[in-house]
Amino acid sequence: MTAVAPAPARSASDPDPQRRRARRRASRRNVLSALLFLSPWIIGFLVFTLWPLIYSAYLSLTDYDVINDPNFVGFDNYVQLFQDPKIALALGNTLFFTFIQIPLYVLVSLALALLLNRAGRSSGFFRTMFFLPKMTPPVAVGILFLLLFNGQNGLINTVLGWFGINGPAWTTDPAWVKPGLIIMSLWTVGASVIILLAALQNVPEELYESARIDGAGFWRQSFSVTLPMISPALFFIIVVNTIAGLQTFDEAYTAFFGAGNTTYSNDAALFYVIYLFQQAFQFLHMGYASAMAWILFFLIMIVTAVQLIVSRRVVYYEGEAPK
Repeated sequence: MTAVAPAPARSASDPDPQRRRARRRASRRNVLSALLFLSPWIIGFLVFTLWPLIYSAYLSLTDYDVINDPNFVGFDNYVQLFQDPKIALALGNTLFFTFIQIPLYVLVSLALALLLNRAGRSSGFFRTMFFLPKMTPPVAVGILFLLLFNGQNGLINTVLGWFGINGPAWTTDPAWVKPGLIIMSLWTVGASVIILLAALQNVPEELYESARIDGAGFWRQSFSVTLPMISPALFFIIVVNTIAGLQTFDEAYTAFFGAGNTTYSNDAALFYVIYLFQQAFQFLHMGYASAMAWILFFLIMIVTAVQLIVSRRVVYYEGEAPK
């Protein structure tokens, strides 16, 4: 039997001109097909994301009231930002809310996920129950906040009264407005609980067995096995919720800035995005509001960059060499 030699592989430098042209035509067809399938996303990105972004940057350098044409004023809007006392107030409220709410939010999410991880078959029912509040419209959550935290006859103060505690005026006392909103934000921990539960269920049982053989107790296992293994999920939740916290708007606006609401402690609930909304759509200072939006964008970028830098030391990704 005569052995058949394998055909030589064709390389990119194939001397056959017809084959090269055929490959180029096939490559162009593939590129055009990919662009055709991607075109809805590309058009949406250009029209609804990139163009508004560029136009917002331009408006931030103008005095624009929607009715008249934009009037170029250079960096005056940015200079005015640093002289506006309401900016400092709104930014302070936002940072206070975000950096108190995030640790509490993560702790509650983690505690509920650990409980669900031990719940066995019944965890499916509780997963659904915890996630349902996440589907509640933010406006409804804002109204619910006013009902539950009413200082006179709200459910929270009624329950505190059963234990002999005189509840504060959550919605009218400026000192208690932000703590009340932080507690109310825990209403939506369901999505984070589901993410952490999935991470917990993916921790290999062999790691716990090895730790127990070495004499590690519950806390040692938690800090040496559980937390490192779920650290990517924790990091994701912290980053996403930090960005959401810096853009807090819906619930606070509904509760304290809705139509006819003039009696509550609005200044204590004046978050940065609420003030931005007021400048843009109530006072029609679109140029000033655009400058505020860009300042918020850079603030979020800085905070996220710091979190990414810190994560290189504390977040463990399986398969990566330890740093």
